[in-house]
Amino acid sequence: MNFCSNCAQKIIKKIPDGDNRQRFVCESCDQIFYQNPKIITGCLPLHSDSVLLCKRAIAPRSGYWTLPAGFLENGEAASAGAIRETLEEANAQVKLSHLYTLFNLPHISQIYMFYIGELIDLDFSPGEESTETRLFREPEIPWKDLAFPVITLTLKKYFQNREKNSYPFTEEDVRAGTDSEAGSPLLNESFAFRKT
Repeated sequence: MNFCSNCAQKIIKKIPDGDNRQRFVCESCDQIFYQNPKIITGCLPLHSDSVLLCKRAIAPRSGYWTLPAGFLENGEAASAGAIRETLEEANAQVKLSHLYTLFNLPHISQIYMFYIGELIDLDFSPGEESTETRLFREPEIPWKDLAFPVITLTLKKYFQNREKNSYPFTEEDVRAGTDSEAGSPLLNESFAFRKT
């Protein structure tokens, strides 16, 4: 960010009066430009003993499998975003149950939220951002071909919880690293801290 969108003057980075963090501030009109984390909302779409996954058609991680998810839009509730993303990426309609997982990724300033959802019907197909959509039972999950660590964590948690028939909400902090079990380049499970 170089110039103010309010007055077109130069922007600098400084700690504004009454604040304790560096922010982008206009030297001319004193407009403060806050940069806040991005929120990604998504769904764990279920049918019987299977989970619906989408193969990504776009970067990052094109060609890898994921749960339907994407950036929350302004003026949109997180649950509505999860329903919209499921429709956009898998042409699938879901009835949401509850917020299931929340992942804080402070190293990339993102927050991921996944809701459990039941597929309303089996009329699904790839959307614009997917090349393939498919239902997977647990033994069929392509663990080494999952797009992101939060997808791996959500799926592992779901299959563990399914054995107990209890699906409580959890929040976890995820740090950069490598998860040798999942083959993920971004997560080391020793750095995932569970908060319940």
